Amino acid sequence: MRLTAEGLKQRKDWEAENIALPDYDVQEVSDRTRKAPVWLHLGIGNIFRIFMGGIADQLIRQGAMDRGIICGETFDYEIVDRIFSPHDNLALGVILHGDGTEERRVLGSMAEAVKAKWDEPESWERLKEIFCDPGLQMVSFTITEKGYGLTKTDGTYTEMVQNDMENGPQRAVSAMAVTAAMLLERYRSGKWPIALVSMDNCSKNGEKLGDAVRTVAEEWIKRGYADEGFLAYLSDETQVSFPWTMIDKITPRPSERTAKELEDAGVEGMMPIVTAKHTYIAPFVNAEGPQYLVVEDRFPNGRPPLEKAGVYMTDRDTVNQSERMKVTACLNPIHSALGPYGCLMGYELFSDEMNDPDMLALARLVGYGEGLQAAPDPKILSPKKFLDEVLNERFPNPYLGDTTQRLCVDLSQMVGIRFGETIKTYVSRYGDAKKLIGIPLAVAGWLRYLLAVDDEGTPFALAPDPMIPELQKRMEGISFGDPASVGEKLRPILSETSIFGMDLYAAGIGERIEEMFCREIKGPGAVRKTVQTYLSSGE
Repeated sequence: MRLTAEGLKQRKDWEAENIALPDYDVQEVSDRTRKAPVWLHLGIGNIFRIFMGGIADQLIRQGAMDRGIICGETFDYEIVDRIFSPHDNLALGVILHGDGTEERRVLGSMAEAVKAKWDEPESWERLKEIFCDPGLQMVSFTITEKGYGLTKTDGTYTEMVQNDMENGPQRAVSAMAVTAAMLLERYRSGKWPIALVSMDNCSKNGEKLGDAVRTVAEEWIKRGYADEGFLAYLSDETQVSFPWTMIDKITPRPSERTAKELEDAGVEGMMPIVTAKHTYIAPFVNAEGPQYLVVEDRFPNGRPPLEKAGVYMTDRDTVNQSERMKVTACLNPIHSALGPYGCLMGYELFSDEMNDPDMLALARLVGYGEGLQAAPDPKILSPKKFLDEVLNERFPNPYLGDTTQRLCVDLSQMVGIRFGETIKTYVSRYGDAKKLIGIPLAVAGWLRYLLAVDDEGTPFALAPDPMIPELQKRMEGISFGDPASVGEKLRPILSETSIFGMDLYAAGIGERIEEMFCREIKGPGAVRKTVQTYLSSGE
């Protein structure tokens, strides 16, 4: 069996292996989508295919939508050449349940894959054609937080975006400049309304997207590439909206175990690949079953009936509270606390770490003991029930294959929002954050992780993070068993507002983190002993 339009004609073979196939005419849906697109998505990696692609597939199967999604890639063009094109834009979704059962379904909702590449004229012109269609209702994004072009340290734009501002819309490279260039074409063709919907896992994502696009536009206007009316168009929410969203679905890298299971079932060519830009991807996507998407319902040109596929359509305040509940209290802080400790304890799989009594106790403290106390209640989701599902069902799932290394990727860019909001809540409520134990342990564990030596004294590789060289340089001279120089090394880091969003000494926990870190560098086994000490005594 091959994952192609021709291969799907062997329906009985697929169904014999319990792989569900589209019950609609994929080619007919594709043709209709290409002729009259309503939904374009930029950033067509793993989570897009199984989550947004799955939503569209469900709506088509329900008869609630008669068109799929146009897929655009702004960064890693190999995804189009090596995944979409060879498989006729089909994807195989594999849901991995905690009891070992799987749901397998071929998704036929992705109608076309286009490279957002200015030096490939055919692709570039096709993208313009899509953007200029008056019926296009929404452009959604999963390009990761780095895709918005902001640097963490000072809020300026990356060199790539700066170059795009100078080079103009006809030579746009970055996702934000490509988006602005295409919106300029839409503006010139008729000022058609549209919604630009960030579905990336970052705070106030719609605001971040809108600010970035308008910043590019402002620079282009200064250089004569566009007129003032373009900025007015982008600033009028009745014409161009930037809804906020909260998204949640754990989607690890494609598993070789899952690939082998599929190939053993007779599906050919399933092994994952790694592109030159380090994208881990396969013709299939493996992910957990639970998923949440909360979207601000602000679509000036209409929208697909997303609520019929389980999407929460609501107001901005509810989206913001949902996002804060997840990112600052009930899920991401636990990931960020346990990821570094998992590496230090020698765990490769996160689910194995969740079976460690000390790590589970830390997770419960960061979640129930501290995060939940500061979590907003969005009403549409219960923070307590959400956290129960996270700790009792989602994180312990041994079949996901999620790794502790993945949880440490770009962590310097995330500790501020994931821990900072709870710290700020405690400072506001009590005058300082000295009641916190779990979050200071998490910060200390992250700093200890940056030494790249585990709890047994064995070196290990750190996950990618743009600030690692700078942070390691600041920590030079810290040696195991010698805490004397720790204060002078850590104080500039722990007081760095661009990392934590505040001075942790002013919050009352800087000294405690120093103390925890000093205990964790005393020698082999010191990390675990430190965690046990603070969890048991509540010092």
